[in-house]
Amino acid sequence: MADETPINPVPNTEKDKPKFPKFNLYWAYGLIALALIVVSNLDFGQGPQKITYSQFEQKILKSGDIEKILVVRNEGTAEVTIVKGKLDLYKDLYDGTYTSKAPSEKGPHFTFSIPSIDKLEEARKETEESQHQIIPIDFDSRTNFMGEFFQFMWPILLLVVIWVFIFRRMGGGAAGGGGGGNIFNVGKSKAKMFDKESAINVNFKDVAGLAEAKQELEEIVEFLRRPEKYTDLGGKIPKGALLVGPPGTGKTLLAKAVAGEANVPFFSMSGSDFVEMFVGVGASRVRDLFKKAKEKAPCIVFIDEIDAIGRARGKNPNMGSNDERENTLNQLLTEMDGFGTNSGVIILAATNRADILDRALMRAGRFDRQIQVELPDLKERKAIFEVHLRPLKLSGDVESKFLAKQTPGFSGADIANMCNEAALIAARNNKKMIEKDDFLSAVDRIVGGLEKKNKIITKDERAAVAYHEAGHATISWLLEHAHPLVKVTIVPRGKALGAAWYLPDERQLTTTEQILDEMCSALGGRAAEEVTFGRISTGALNDLEKVTKQAYAMVTYYGMSEKVGNISYFDSSGQSEYSFSKPYSEKTAELIDSEVKTMIDAQYERAKSILIANKDKHVQLAELLLDKEVMFSEDLEVIFGKRKLRELVADDEEEETVTTVTETPETTREQSIPESNA
Repeated sequence: MADETPINPVPNTEKDKPKFPKFNLYWAYGLIALALIVVSNLDFGQGPQKITYSQFEQKILKSGDIEKILVVRNEGTAEVTIVKGKLDLYKDLYDGTYTSKAPSEKGPHFTFSIPSIDKLEEARKETEESQHQIIPIDFDSRTNFMGEFFQFMWPILLLVVIWVFIFRRMGGGAAGGGGGGNIFNVGKSKAKMFDKESAINVNFKDVAGLAEAKQELEEIVEFLRRPEKYTDLGGKIPKGALLVGPPGTGKTLLAKAVAGEANVPFFSMSGSDFVEMFVGVGASRVRDLFKKAKEKAPCIVFIDEIDAIGRARGKNPNMGSNDERENTLNQLLTEMDGFGTNSGVIILAATNRADILDRALMRAGRFDRQIQVELPDLKERKAIFEVHLRPLKLSGDVESKFLAKQTPGFSGADIANMCNEAALIAARNNKKMIEKDDFLSAVDRIVGGLEKKNKIITKDERAAVAYHEAGHATISWLLEHAHPLVKVTIVPRGKALGAAWYLPDERQLTTTEQILDEMCSALGGRAAEEVTFGRISTGALNDLEKVTKQAYAMVTYYGMSEKVGNISYFDSSGQSEYSFSKPYSEKTAELIDSEVKTMIDAQYERAKSILIANKDKHVQLAELLLDKEVMFSEDLEVIFGKRKLRELVADDEEEETVTTVTETPETTREQSIPESNA
């Protein structure tokens, strides 16, 4: 029976064909250099056979068959030409060698290295005397043009290679815009262009919250789609829009949504892409960017982190020097609204440092609209959570409304990080679904750091932390305007040795009484240490920092001091140029310091009096905290009774949310962390 071995099919698709590397021009340069090296070392035709000096002296010199000897001085060799017809007598000197051919009939026939010219001359004269014949000898010097050429060119070629390498690195390699790898393209723009064929999957539906900002940008997109709707009424398309807001609030995401929604070319780049080590490159890239944009008009140009080049001019510490950043800014100002026309190009920029931008950049006609992108409120956080919870596998107890209440002050980036951290925590615990506790643990992890139950701490330090935290909890529970406490713990987390969770309301205005109660609560930890132990520690560092800033703000910003009066020294514009002195006299500075100290001392004494009046309850809370390590609002209610709650003028959505104060012997931080249940 025949062997039925299967035959491998012949590849007939493009995928089965071997893939060859793409041709590179540098390969051609390498091949040319290799060819020159090979050519310089090749001998065209059959040259003289190389022999030793002893073979020459014993077999050729004494035979008398030499027609002439040519000595090459600079090479230290000699060439011998045999008398015509006598070459076959010396066949044993070249037969069997790698050449396998006889030397040329014309000669020279043999070559050898000479020990010295004097020794060769002495041997020749002895042979002439013994043989009674004349042996002609000649001297010459030769030049290897190819070898000297390479010896001269190698340093130059090395410098060229290094120069090209530096420009490729500086220009971002082949990925740079306009062929950044070419030294002649260093001034070209690095902007990435997205058009209809580009796959941008982000649109305005993916941006939760930010309703006002989206409305402004949707109008800009509508300008480009249907310009006649506005131009028929005599209106003009805005030239630019500036997105301003804290980090992580979604400015770049809004720009991506504009790129996904608009059916026009979209150029995207960072402000730092204009900055370069060579003078004039930044301005050249600005010109090239707007040249490309005008060719593609109507289009949108997005410059992220524009403060890299848009900083106010005239504040450079190197007075009198040529500032490349200012030259770049001047070119940008000219291109946005200069003598030339710039129709159909809309500039979209983002920054979180609008206070330092140049005034000429912020004026109408360049950035006609400034769109504020603020931290999300409760309703917006709920919408953002719904976006980020969509791809997660959740259990039934996870609600976006509950999570939004636990994260006051969180930005969109913080919420995205929280959802991802919750998924990682659930996977670490081998869960199939992400539960509510995983999200609460994620907020604890993000805000307070990793829990450290095994951290070494002495008994006295542990007691100090417990009474310190109990002091915060006692005063915050008893004061009317202080944030009510939800949970307090002495389990170390991150750098903190203890933490207290609060439930603040998201208010827009703060009264004097509210600030004073918060200051008194913040000083409760230091006051508790002094009342209980008769000594203080470094654990209240951040408490004191926070209280000091609040007191100075009350006196110098908000006009909440009777002696200083209704005066504010706050500069909201951030453009106070040439401000070499304080905006008040030394006498006023002394008055401000006195008012701040009086205010802080009064709240510190108030905190001590509250703790002394409730000493038994404070001690009971601290001892329970030492025993349980974690206590909740229900435990405090058993000790202090029900807390009087303030009435909030808000709907059901505007409920109270949770924040915290975390503490260490060196520092204390106030940040948002979750409400926990007993």
